[in-house]
Amino acid sequence: MARLGDKELFLLDMDGTIYLDQTLFPETIPFLEAVRARGCRYRFLTNNSSKSVDAYITKLNGMGISAVRADFLTSVDALIADLAGRPPYRKCYAFGTGTFRQQLSEAGISVTDRLEEGIDCLLIGFDTELTFQKLEDACILLNRGVDFIATNPDWVCPTWYGSVPDCGSVCEMLFRATGRRPQVIGKPQPAMVYLAMEQAGVSPEHAVMVGDRLYTDIAAGVNAGIDTVFVLSGEGTLADLEADGAAKPTWIFDNVGALRRAWEADQD
Repeated sequence: MARLGDKELFLLDMDGTIYLDQTLFPETIPFLEAVRARGCRYRFLTNNSSKSVDAYITKLNGMGISAVRADFLTSVDALIADLAGRPPYRKCYAFGTGTFRQQLSEAGISVTDRLEEGIDCLLIGFDTELTFQKLEDACILLNRGVDFIATNPDWVCPTWYGSVPDCGSVCEMLFRATGRRPQVIGKPQPAMVYLAMEQAGVSPEHAVMVGDRLYTDIAAGVNAGIDTVFVLSGEGTLADLEADGAAKPTWIFDNVGALRRAWEADQD
């Protein structure tokens, strides 16, 4: 039987789990401090491909959390690792933000944001700079039969005023228009979880995935064979557990503060 007190590596979703948009949850810093105080570790795993890690470091530092590059794994990191294991594409159309294109280019991937000759793959991420031209270009490329890879399947991204369409919603639009669905790299696929455990040198029984979405965060943990914590501070609700095929978490807590108290109590 799984014991919460045995966990040494906390793989944390971000938006909806430790903060909401620009507002840090009050339980977050005490939770992170408790993990470090007991000699354990955490890693931030985010599907959001619209920002660079530097932007996340700046954001968390501004919220009072001391963060460095090694604290993060993003769906863009997982995408780059996946592409490194394939025969190289001649040129990829990068459907996303300027930061998304820059990260791919810096990793040595030939990318463009224009309809050009030689494109043999469409890479799509969460695009806060979305235009109709990008949608039209994507439809043309998909109808030509290029490979189609997405960073993440999230339907929405939470904000302080509600939710906005995320990568999964745009991919659904493209499916309705072209009949093509992408290969998904980020959560719920286990790649980021495996990579985080490998880099930390932690075995699956000592790792736990924490997040607010059953269909990405919790499913990623389940797919990677580790225990999971579903927090009710973001998008997900208890009603989601009743949906057909919903990933079943090991534990459920209102927020990371409740998780911290239960974890500490299980160690005492």
